[in-house]
This record gives sequence, C-alpha cells and structure tokens, in this order.
Amino acid sequence: MSKKIFTEQEILELSKIKYIKNVSSKGITYTNEFKLQFIAEYENGKTPRNIFEDAGFDVDIIGIGRIDSASRRWKNAYKDKGVLGLEDTRTLNSGRTLNRDLTIEEVLAKKDAEIEYLKAELEFIKKLELQERQVINKKLPSSMIFRIIQNLIKDFKLYNMTRHLCKIANVSTSGYYNFLRNFKARDMRESEDIKLKEIILKAFNYRGYKKGSRTIKMILKNKFNVIMNRKKIQRIMRKYNIICPIRKPNSYKRMAKATKEHRVVPNKLNREFKQNIPGKVMLTDITYMPYGNGKTAYLSTIKDSSTNEILAYNLSNSLAIDIVTETINNLIKLKSFKLPKDAFIHSDQGAHYTSPIFQKLLKKNNLGQSMSRRGNCWDNAPQESFFGHMKDEIDYKNCTTIEELKILIDDYMNYYNNDRGQWNLKKLTPIQYRNQLLVAS
Repeated sequence: MSKKIFTEQEILELSKIKYIKNVSSKGITYTNEFKLQFIAEYENGKTPRNIFEDAGFDVDIIGIGRIDSASRRWKNAYKDKGVLGLEDTRTLNSGRTLNRDLTIEEVLAKKDAEIEYLKAELEFIKKLELQERQVINKKLPSSMIFRIIQNLIKDFKLYNMTRHLCKIANVSTSGYYNFLRNFKARDMRESEDIKLKEIILKAFNYRGYKKGSRTIKMILKNKFNVIMNRKKIQRIMRKYNIICPIRKPNSYKRMAKATKEHRVVPNKLNREFKQNIPGKVMLTDITYMPYGNGKTAYLSTIKDSSTNEILAYNLSNSLAIDIVTETINNLIKLKSFKLPKDAFIHSDQGAHYTSPIFQKLLKKNNLGQSMSRRGNCWDNAPQESFFGHMKDEIDYKNCTTIEELKILIDDYMNYYNNDRGQWNLKKLTPIQYRNQLLVAS
C-alpha cells in the first residue's frame, strides 16, 4: 500500500471521480464497475496507467505505486475467483487478509452474493432467449437491449453489474449510459411516434385494402387532410411492423421481345400508354381468380391507359366468349363521359380478342383495335400491373361463392377509381385525374 497522504484539496478532487466509492487521507475505495472495466481493458492490451488516466484519474495525485498495487491486487483476485474476486468484501471483515477459515455466516453471505450474481446473469439471458438470434446478428435494436438491462438492474438492484450485463449482451456500456441520459427525450419521441402510428394506421386500414407508403401519403392528404413526409411514414411503418406485401416479379413473364408483327391486328399502341386523352386508349385482359375449395373465376377488365381508371369489368365462372363481349357492352353503357371518335381497345393475342365475334362487336360500336406483339407482356404492362396490385390488396381466395367474390370485386373497383391515389397521376385518384384532363381539354 502507498504511504502517500492525500491533502484535503486532493481528497476533494478525487471524490469527483465517478469510479471512486470512498476516499480518505490514506486510501481509496474503487467501485466494482471500475474494477471490471480495468480487467476488460487490461486484457485488451491497455497499460494500467493508461486505464486510470482514461477514467479521469490524475496519476500525479494518486501515484504510480498505488496504481501498480491496485492493478496487481485486482489481476490476482480475478485470476483466482473471477468476477466475484473483484467484489468489495470489507463489509464482511476488516479488509485485511484472513489467516483463519471463514465462519458459516460469512460463507453463507458470500454464497448468497454469488447466487444473486448468477441469478441476475441467468435472468438476463432468459429475457434475451427469444430474441437470441437477433442479438447475435445485430438485428435487435440496441435501445431494446438497453431497456432490458435497465429493467433488470432496477428489479434486482444490480447497480454494480452494469458493465457485466452490457458485456453479456455485446453492447456498449457508454451507449447504455447515454441511453439513460436521453431517457426523457426518448420517451417524448416514443409518445409522438405512437400518435403518428395511429394516424398512419387510419390510412393503412382505410376501406380495408393493403397500402404502401405512397398510397398512405396520398390517402392522408386526400381523405384526412394530413400532410406527412413519406420518409417519416416509412420509418413508422418499419418501427411498428406495418407491412404492405410487395409483389415478386414473375420470371415466366420475362420473355424475349418478338420480332414479327401480329398477323391479325397490328400493334397500333406501340406502348404509348399516356396520351392524356380520357378514353382514347383502353387496355383489356383476363385474369384467373381461384376461390373457395378449388373453384376458379375469371375477371375481364377494360382500363383507361391515360387515367388508369377501370372503365368496365365482368366477372364470370366461364371463359366463354361472353366474358369479353359483356365487358364491351358494359363499356358502351358508360355514362360518366363520352369516348373519343378515335378510341381503340388494346389487348394481347388471346383467342377471345382474335375472335370474329369480338372484332365485329368493336366495329359495330366504332372502336378500333390494337394487339401486343406475340409473347410480349410489356406491350400491355399497365393492365398486367393492375391485376397484380389488385390481387395483393384483396383477400379473394377466402371467398366461398361467386356472389361473395363479386361483392368484393365491386367494392375494390369503386375504391380503386375513387379513393386510391396514384403516385404517377400527380397523387390523384383515376377519376380525379380524368376530370382534370377533361377540364384542361
């Protein structure tokens, strides 16, 4: 032990260091936290002097001899008994080395301390057990781990085990203390995020269809008069696991471009989808809709290429020619606006659209016709995209009857045309965009 006597001024300076539990004119009592920190940094290659200096100690005041003495004592204790050897046992004895066996009471007291220590470690591991893989893979947020540590320390009064618990969880001790310092501000942010989540969920659940961040932003503005940054919406959705399914690309539709023109009807559209004239270019196709117990329905639609509005549709249990002719009849009955004189229907080369019955019906109603090139789904991409989004957003497979499926389709078409804003339509709904184009013309 060093024979240096501390002055009153030096005692005052030393008492300000957080790693000192008690200081007198002749000695220093260090916190268990500092002893653990010392061992950890020493094993990582730091010298005792550097460890003390980095912790805020003035080497000139405490003396290098005292540092060497303390470091030897802690290293030997740690080597002999591990972490428990670093515990301050002077509450059990005078602090001097005992030349006698411990009494039963002293042995029990030490064993109780050891049990409490191991219980705390086990409790912490149990709390992380369900999220073990996330902790290892760094997927569990540090803030969540810090909160677990905070609750453990509070519940079990483990105020001297902070560093050890952080080490078990592989998180920064300084990060944990920073977490505590920002507790109030963080709680305020959490409270604000919860309010934002409730607002976003209103838009997410609006009319029961699944939505991504773009659609949510537009719904908030158009239906709730709330303007919110899209990045904020994405952050809240990630934080609270609000998930919108993302369609996977269909590898079977990645076909090579065809080199020959169609033999029946040429590709009049040539992918010029946006001509800014409502009703001039209309896209049509049929999609399969399995439902119930092995049943299949078929949906035929006609989509306005300029406004994305679904102008007409027909749901049927049959793939007979009637499915497309009835769709055309529904289009002709349209009363919301008048089709232009040069309006035409664009489709793929399916048997329904090459049928003389279908083509005669178009001529009868003064509608032109255009077809995609053979095997090229991109020539009718907007129509394919609509079917993909619709199937993502409605639960059609759980319908048990064709009537139930028809009610679901009717409601979705109404929602799609009137309420579902679209990013590439200036964030307007199809009908809003169509009316804007009509006014401009």
